[in-house]
Amino acid sequence: MLLAAQRDFPRWFAQQQRREWDQFNGGPSVADRRVLIIGYGSIGQAIHRRLDGFECDVVPVATTARTGPYGAVHGVDELPSLLPDADVVVIVTPLTPSTAGLVDAAFLAALPDGALLVNVGRGKVVDTDALLAEVTAGRLRAALDVVDPEPLPADHPLWTAPGTIITPHVAGGTTAMRPRLFRIIAENLRRYVAGEPRCTPSSARRRVGLFGAARASSWGVRRGAGVELSRTPRR
Repeated sequence: MLLAAQRDFPRWFAQQQRREWDQFNGGPSVADRRVLIIGYGSIGQAIHRRLDGFECDVVPVATTARTGPYGAVHGVDELPSLLPDADVVVIVTPLTPSTAGLVDAAFLAALPDGALLVNVGRGKVVDTDALLAEVTAGRLRAALDVVDPEPLPADHPLWTAPGTIITPHVAGGTTAMRPRLFRIIAENLRRYVAGEPRCTPSSARRRVGLFGAARASSWGVRRGAGVELSRTPRR
């Protein structure tokens, strides 16, 4: 969604439907942009790895500051100083009492003009009315796979808001999803019987050999998706 929004794919799709050849090469880039990832679990880390390939300046943010697999992770309390310099903010947090309404009017107002908000976490993390005001004014842009309310009513003004891309909560729905889930389940069943620690999807590529070379290749770990051992013992 970040790529589609930054390269303004809706513009080109609309031109295709009208059969127009109208070149415009002044749109925002992906390279050299500062991208805040808010929510830095396994999914946030996987997004970080992929953005590294686009030569972005990635700034991870989690509940508390810590050292992550790729360097410093900022705490959410640092957002006031981080938001003014963000070109893109990717929301990938779960919905909890502390994240509900996290992206409110003040949060959005702190972003610079033209910034992009990507939400692939949970709709209620974002104040829909506050976001609608910003995109309607043309100050911010949005790419949303989750919204509040969900499903979005057909007459909701967010559907036609300028600079906004909406998909119906399908970000994870690819042909790769089920095979990967089934491999995790099968491996965890084997580990449960053997009394071994369970495995989980993770950004940590140092566990490439977990399933052997053939399975590691099918997992796509050579391109960044890996598994790591959990420290949680079987009970």
